[in-house]
Amino acid sequence: MKNALVGPFGRKHKCPMTDDPKSMLNEIVLIVFYFVILLYSIIIHEVAHGWVALRLGDLTAKYADRLNLNPIKHIDPWGSVAIPLFMLVLTGFQFAFGWAKPVPYNPYNLKNQKWGPALVAFGGPGSNIAIALIAAIMGNLVGIPDALKVSIIGSVRMADWSGLAEVISGSLGAIVFVILAMVIFWNVILAFFNLIPIPPLDGSKLLFSVFPIKTETMILLEQFGFMLLLFVIFFLAVPLGIFLNIMLNLFYGMTL
Repeated sequence: MKNALVGPFGRKHKCPMTDDPKSMLNEIVLIVFYFVILLYSIIIHEVAHGWVALRLGDLTAKYADRLNLNPIKHIDPWGSVAIPLFMLVLTGFQFAFGWAKPVPYNPYNLKNQKWGPALVAFGGPGSNIAIALIAAIMGNLVGIPDALKVSIIGSVRMADWSGLAEVISGSLGAIVFVILAMVIFWNVILAFFNLIPIPPLDGSKLLFSVFPIKTETMILLEQFGFMLLLFVIFFLAVPLGIFLNIMLNLFYGMTL
């Protein structure tokens, strides 16, 4: 199942690079971490789908050798690398949209035919929520002033690389917190965006399991869901951004 990925909406990006060679190198390293964390957050999301399916009796993902963190097994050249990188660069590293190779599973092999598909679907967002929660708890334990944490959180959300490069200079605690803030950022975005009940997002599987929807309606939604999703992203960006930022505030608040 494909996973749409987004960054915060409606924010202006500050100057992406500085002229100082040392600061520029730090900014490049930060951007690499930013992208790698995004990539592995997607991979873990996908692996979690297969792991839940395995626990419920379906061996399809296991036989397909998809229950591992080897990026080669999961990366879609366009959806996992080219398109996210293009979107990140185009929007000043504020917005990304992409997917990994869908992890295969056979719903007819699941022990629980009613709730099994919903549990498999929730496995991806659930893994991201768990990672974000762990990162938030670890962030709370990092021994730097709350004011510095707030500054780092703001810079991560704004993709202010020059500001981050300046903040982390010479501070191991600040470096650790920046990484944790990135982990929280991408995993919260992944989790709650994917819970939107529009195909092909995971939330649609939960919707189909909870509410009695006719098969014809489900097929129609699956067929035109991606177009509806694009409409939501581009024309309902403000309310969507408010929702995602509320979730981010909740998790970032745990770090203080």
